[in-house]
Amino acid sequence: MKNIVIKVEGMKCSGCENRIEKSLLNLEGIKKVSASYENGTVMVELSKHINSNMIKERLEILGFPVIGEKL
Repeated sequence: MKNIVIKVEGMKCSGCENRIEKSLLNLEGIKKVSASYENGTVMVELSKHINSNMIKERLEILGFPVIGEKL
């Protein structure tokens, strides 16, 4: 379907990556998540259309401020 790449701050280890991936996979409409602390990015593959603000809000709640998005 559609991929979104979100630039975030605050990821420092693979534990941060796992936390983000598990949390975002719980949102309906998300097929796959791949977080990279080295690049400061979160790649989200959608299985259907969802509002990207939901993803951004979840990242902010987890403590990872969003600084950019690429569709």
